[in-house]
Order: sequence, then structure tokens, then C-alpha cells
Amino acid sequence: MLARIVSLTPGPLPFIRSFHYRKTGTLNCTTREMGFEDLHSDVKKCVNLRLCNVSGCMTEILEIHADHPSIHVVFVPGNPGVITFYKEFVESLFEFLGGTASVSAVGSAGQTEKNWDHGKLYSLPEQIDHKIEFIKAQNIEVPLVLVGHSIGAYISLEMLRRLQKKAVYCIGLYPFLALNLQSKKQSTIVKVATSRVLSTTLSFLAASLGFLPTKLLRLISKLSYGKSWSNTAVEAACSHLSQYHVIRNVLFMAMTEFRKLSETPDWEFMRENQEKIAFLYGIDDHWGPLEMFEEISKQASGIALSIEREGHTHGFCCTEAGSVWVARHVSSLINNKLASSCR
Repeated sequence: MLARIVSLTPGPLPFIRSFHYRKTGTLNCTTREMGFEDLHSDVKKCVNLRLCNVSGCMTEILEIHADHPSIHVVFVPGNPGVITFYKEFVESLFEFLGGTASVSAVGSAGQTEKNWDHGKLYSLPEQIDHKIEFIKAQNIEVPLVLVGHSIGAYISLEMLRRLQKKAVYCIGLYPFLALNLQSKKQSTIVKVATSRVLSTTLSFLAASLGFLPTKLLRLISKLSYGKSWSNTAVEAACSHLSQYHVIRNVLFMAMTEFRKLSETPDWEFMRENQEKIAFLYGIDDHWGPLEMFEEISKQASGIALSIEREGHTHGFCCTEAGSVWVARHVSSLINNKLASSCR
């Protein structure tokens, strides 16, 4: 999580050089439509980056609407919850589902490019409520599929708990479901996130980098993250992670995550809903260690478990290859689930 905060650049940058934008306004949202041509199929659609009021909280929504959807996929990001990190994933998922599903990716409250909420900090329970309120405000008439990355997997499980009649499937990607006491990285992040002085200092440091020349900061970003990061991921870091309010919200949410996830997972709930749940784990992922994979297989053997061995890492959304591979995996899970439900 904190690795994304090391290198930052100021101000908004273009999403992708080949995209075109059209701005439109409504009462509660502003939309940027980004045209793309599917390189893998005949599906052609526009990706919308929408700013929407969710119960008084301005929220960034990345979405593609199908003409005649059979399901609606709602995606919950990890932390940072900057939704533009997931642009390639959302595009690819829509394409692999053949344009039969609408996809809405909901950014984290308080982590928008502009400080709409005037520095308000949102806890993990508030982020869960925020996603529930988003779904309630949508006119979703088809079955709902929940997909979450990292802490978003935990949030998706809580959404499944509250939306039993609507949600038919819940997929967790590299899920962060419990505190890993063996992880030195998590121990370090806990110390920073739980210290008001350290978290405030880090947030000011991130914001101060925004005063450096744009080209210099983009160079620092590329040197820090390597050539594997996509342009979209670098630009998402540039536009959002140099904002004080975003980093403060990232760290505050992390603090509440660690408090909640120090508790034992609700195995009874998972067992009761194991036919509705699937998890994808990675190799050498301290947020979702394989020990948790093994524990889930013991506690709720009916949950569909997979291990990604392609080397895409926990931050799959930061590379085009990772985004495409995970989107293909998610689409396969969804298609298999729908096929089994029709039998």
C-alpha cells in the first residue's frame, strides 16, 4: 500500500494519450467519456469516469454500461482506493464478459483528486456503508456480482452480508482478510498509520512533492516503480497520491483496517455462503498469505480458491498484463458461476 505513496507528481494528467474526452454534467455527477477500441473482441464501448454524489460524499466512479446487461458487476478497490488505477482492469473485464455485463468500479470515499470533502476522514466501516449506499442509489435490475481487491475483498464480503437477496456472487482478489502478524511490512505500516504524528508528517511530505516540477516527479515515479507500471497507473499516482487529503485518508482507513482485521474472520458466514464466494491468492503476498488460503480451505471448503502463479503480484492493477490476466480470471469465474446456476 505505502509503496505507491513514495513517488508522486502534481496535478491531473491525461489518462492515456489515445483517449478522447467529452464532459457532461448532471445534478449529481460529472462524466468524462473515454473511447477505446477493444483489441481482443468486437466489443466497443466508452469508459466513463464519473464524479457522483453518494450520500453527500463526492465519489469517483469508473464504469461501462452494457446495452442489455444480464448482470451488473460492482468493483471495490484496495487501499489506496484511487479508482483510476483500475482502468485497464475494468476495460478488460467488460470485454472478456462479451459486453453482457455492466461494470461499475467505486472509488474510496475521501480519495478523490479534488478535496471535495474538506479533509474528512473515512474509516473502514464508513467505506463499507459508502459502497452500500452507492448500490442503493443505482437502478440495478439484474443480478449483482461483487468483486473486491485487497481490503476491497473484505468490504465485498460485508456487502454480500447485507445484500443477500441481490448479490449472487462475491470474488476477492488478493484478499486482505486478517492481520498478518508475521509481516514486517505490515508492522511498519501499523506504526505509521496508528501514529497521528507520523501519518500527518507522511501526508505533508507527499503533498510537498507536488511542488516539484512535473517532469522531475514523473521521472522519479518511473524510476521508483520501474518500467512495468502502465501509463495509467503512473498518472493515477501523479494526480491523486500527491494530495494531502488522499494520503491522510489512506492512512486513516489503514488504521481502522488493522483494528478490525485483528479479529478472527467470520468463518460461520463464509461457510453459510461458500457457494457464493471465490478468492484469488498470489505467491509471496503478505496481505493475502498462502497460510490464509490454507485456512479458508479448511474452514469453508466449498469456497472456490485459486492461486495466481504468473508473477503479477498484489498490485496487479498497476500493469497492463496484470490487469488483463486478472480480468480474464474474474470473467471465467463469473461465466462458470452463471453456467452452473442455469443447470
